[in-house]
Amino acid sequence: MNAERVAPGDPRGYNAVMKNRVLSQWIAKQLADRPLRANSLIITIYGDMIAPLGGTVWLGGFIRLVEPLGLNARAVRTSVFRLSREKWLVSEQIGRRSYYSLTATGRRRFELAFRRIYEDASISWAGDWQVVLTPGVSLTPALRKELLWAGYAAIAPGALAHPSAQTDALLDILQNAGAHDKVVVLQARTFGALSSRPIKELVDQCWNLGKVAGEYQSFIDRFRSVARALRSTSNLDPEQCFIIRTLLMHEFRRVQLRDPSLPRQLLPDDWPGDKARAMCRDIYRLCWVKTEEHLMQMLETSDGPLPPAEKSFHARFGGVIDEEAEQRS
Repeated sequence: MNAERVAPGDPRGYNAVMKNRVLSQWIAKQLADRPLRANSLIITIYGDMIAPLGGTVWLGGFIRLVEPLGLNARAVRTSVFRLSREKWLVSEQIGRRSYYSLTATGRRRFELAFRRIYEDASISWAGDWQVVLTPGVSLTPALRKELLWAGYAAIAPGALAHPSAQTDALLDILQNAGAHDKVVVLQARTFGALSSRPIKELVDQCWNLGKVAGEYQSFIDRFRSVARALRSTSNLDPEQCFIIRTLLMHEFRRVQLRDPSLPRQLLPDDWPGDKARAMCRDIYRLCWVKTEEHLMQMLETSDGPLPPAEKSFHARFGGVIDEEAEQRS
């Protein structure tokens, strides 16, 4: 049998007699080969898992939750303190317990970032562009970093652009950087064929798609065996599902931060991002039921158990509720 027995009394094995050996070996290898940075990992877990479950948890439970990922109590406490100083989290002391919540700023940052992850923005495009002009001034390093992270690229001196009709994210970036009255924002539209040769050449020159494609392929290679093992396992272990979903979203988020989210018409025909997104969606659907079960067991709020996931959670990846996964739960 391709499984390993959980030691009696091990709280992490509360709902599973056996753990899948293939998944255990894969998890061990990933944690050994790619040590996780505590700050970034906590952001992933809060954004993907805790935000839709109310956004507030007891720190002691969170420390136990992330211990199998190689983070000790000291590392977690140091990281949440730093994230609090950076306005991601805010703490509330009730008796001897500390409860950490997302700040309004932190929630907005999560929503902007994770919208790119859960929604496929490359499906349709009518030829619209957002253009940011900086006449006579230089972008601050912080603003430039935010715009590049959002997928903008320098198409000419003093001009950054992105093929999108959405203005909310751009205006939020400019407002937070205090630059809304220092730059000129224009909306433009492509004339002629949306995938014409000049536009393709512009994309090739301004966006480093080759590097992004390589990272997507590495993601596919890394998680292919996990997808296969999850599909062939009849009784998934909650803790394993939590770890896999964490590693999955941590890595997919990292790749997404480098993806400019260009429309499908501007991407190569064999774009590996499509396959990577489909694989991420499939693994997420296979893991989410047991992961939620694990979170409910390990975490708590000041009022007791975590609340049910908010409605928007179930719209992720086009709808995370998967009948096959529910039947296995």
